[in-house]
Amino acid sequence: MKKVFSKEIVIGFITVVSLIILYLGLNHLKGVNVFQPANYYYVSISDVSELQASSPVLADGFKVGIVNAIHYDYDRPNNLIVEIGLDKAMKVQTGSFAELKSNLTAGAYLDLKLNKYVSSYYATGDTIKGVANTGLMDKLSQELMPQIEVILPRLDSILMGIQVLVNHPALNQSLQHIERVTVNLEQSSVQLKGLLQNDIPAITSNLNKISSDFSVVGENLKTVDLKPTLASVDSVMKNLDIMSKQLNNPNNSLGLLLNDRLLYDRLDTTVVNASKLLLDLKENPKRYVHFSLF
Repeated sequence: MKKVFSKEIVIGFITVVSLIILYLGLNHLKGVNVFQPANYYYVSISDVSELQASSPVLADGFKVGIVNAIHYDYDRPNNLIVEIGLDKAMKVQTGSFAELKSNLTAGAYLDLKLNKYVSSYYATGDTIKGVANTGLMDKLSQELMPQIEVILPRLDSILMGIQVLVNHPALNQSLQHIERVTVNLEQSSVQLKGLLQNDIPAITSNLNKISSDFSVVGENLKTVDLKPTLASVDSVMKNLDIMSKQLNNPNNSLGLLLNDRLLYDRLDTTVVNASKLLLDLKENPKRYVHFSLF
């Protein structure tokens, strides 16, 4: 049977198909959809740091295209031309510009700032103005580095001060004191725990018992008739009052005895004379007693 295709034709066909698949795969990895028609524009910008082919092009935070290629404009130094491909339905108003941005996750990208206040549009192939925004690392180097340079000498002084403080004997003594205080607190905590577990319940039980006894006494007092007792006390107080009045009254014997000064002086004189008489009797008994046998 005669072969329709030769071996060389089959190999060539497979090679072409492989190249096509490879091309489509690489473009797919880059985010380029070769089957989708696109509008091509050029962005004139002074710096494309971190920007590369296949970097995304965003509008209002949404991906509307990719960077196809980057060229250096040798006719105008410090100027680069970035070729971008946008979705077919994407239209760019005149007066819009593209800003170069970057972040830590997505890298560099172009952000289209659309001029939404006009109704005219760029034609395919027109050049759009580009603005190179300062990258994150550039911001860090420009804003933070001067501050870090100022802080470093102070930080060195602070570290030296901390080292002196750490090596000072007083710190070690303070740590030892804190350790002793911690041990004492632990012992006090154990004692307090024992007090709460042993002594406090006993005291509480005694207080409950005393309260119960007071309650019993109160109940007993309720049953006691205090009126006769109070009447007796009142009668005794009245009698004491009457007796006191009689003692203070100079018209009776006790009153005269207690209130008459002359009677008191006479009694005092009589007691003194009696004392002298007894003393003389003791010293000179013969003067008062005579014994005669015959």
